[in-house]
Order: sequence, then C-alpha cells, then structure tokens
Amino acid sequence: MNSAGKKIRAQRQQRGWTQEFLAGKLNITVTALSKIETGITDINLSRLEQISWAFGLSLGELMKDDEWTIRTDKTLCEAENELSHKEAEVMRLQKKLIDLFEDLGRGRKSVFGR
Repeated sequence: MNSAGKKIRAQRQQRGWTQEFLAGKLNITVTALSKIETGITDINLSRLEQISWAFGLSLGELMKDDEWTIRTDKTLCEAENELSHKEAEVMRLQKKLIDLFEDLGRGRKSVFGR
C-alpha cells in the first residue's frame, strides 16, 4: 500500500465511511477506490484534490506526513535555540564594542588634554 492510499484509507475510516460511500462521493467504482487505497492504481493530482475535497481537507492536510512534521518541528526548535544563543553572543559582542569605543574616547581625551 502506498503512502497516499494509506492516508486516504485512514481518513475514510476515521469518518466511519465505507468504500461504497466515498466511491459514491467521488463518482468512481468501489473497485477503483480500493485500487487507490491499496496502491495498485497510481493516483493523479486532480483525483487527490477531489478526494481531499470530499473529506473537507486541503490537499496539504490530506497528504501531511506526521513523521515529517515532527522532524521539522524538532529541527525548527533546534534552530530557534541556536538563534537565541547567537543573538546573545551578538549582544555580548556589541556591548564589548561599545565599551572599547568608550575606552578609546576616554584615552583620546587624556592624550590631547581634553
């Protein structure tokens, strides 16, 4: 069974729909739907859009990969942590630069008697 077919079957079963019911909504045969769900028949984009519409979902929602979403969320969290550390480092370096400029300014005053 392919990934798209698994997702379609899962959505259908979550709603308590029979293959007959969904096939009727899609105006296809139960055999055609069964072949889609089992991956025997490759599914094209227009059919996927039709199926997602039947479920009241966007195509993205229908095809969402929870494992990918978890990996992406973890990666995003790691990136946010790294960004936070980098921002703290930038702030520390900015403060150091300001202190150096202030020291330089005080040094000029004492050298030139100002």
